[in-house]
Amino acid sequence: MVEMPVNGKASESLNDPNAPSPPRLRRVFIVEDNLENRIITRFALATTPLELEFDVRGHDTVRRLRQFAPVDLILLDLMLPRGANGLDIYREIQKAPELVNIPCAAVSAADPAEAMATCRSLGLHGFIAKPIDDELFPKQILQLIAGEQVWYTGR
Repeated sequence: MVEMPVNGKASESLNDPNAPSPPRLRRVFIVEDNLENRIITRFALATTPLELEFDVRGHDTVRRLRQFAPVDLILLDLMLPRGANGLDIYREIQKAPELVNIPCAAVSAADPAEAMATCRSLGLHGFIAKPIDDELFPKQILQLIAGEQVWYTGR
């Protein structure tokens, strides 16, 4: 058994199967077609212990979610190109039994008055208006991961 000194003391073996594993990063899957918004999102969440995965087209999202599993949160842009729509993607996600309990929220430039009502009626966990607030956004994401709802109009 190889022991590594930690703070002057011998620690458990690095290969010890009973040693506690480090906490895993929370994983956030983001459907966002706009490059600038993806950069802003990465920058805003840079100091938050998250692993981010982006889907830029919104096509075949359920398959990509399964590949990225486990997923702690799904963020959906509502307005996507080529006929894709974040709400339609949400409906597809809800048909997949292994994905149905993952919190989903919209992050969108759509009119909050209209979009929030639709998101609530479909069962999403939140709506965050664009442009996002760089300081508030990481807190909102952590709240959503914790199971809280977040409804933010940006005003």
